[in-house]
Amino acid sequence: TTISLDDELAAQARRLNVNVSSAAREGIRAAVRQARADSDREAYIRHPEAAADGWDAAEAWGDR
Repeated sequence: TTISLDDELAAQARRLNVNVSSAAREGIRAAVRQARADSDREAYIRHPEAAADGWDAAEAWGDR
């Protein structure tokens, strides 16, 4: 896998002693987590859960 940085950003990272590999890994991990959450949310909106029989009784039991 190759990641490209513009020259100015790479220079700033060097100046500030930023571990580019670690920063990239963390950023990609966060982007993947967000993309999965967005995908799950969109899937739920397209196909919401249907109410299941018996939940009214279960919820009433939990209120006791």
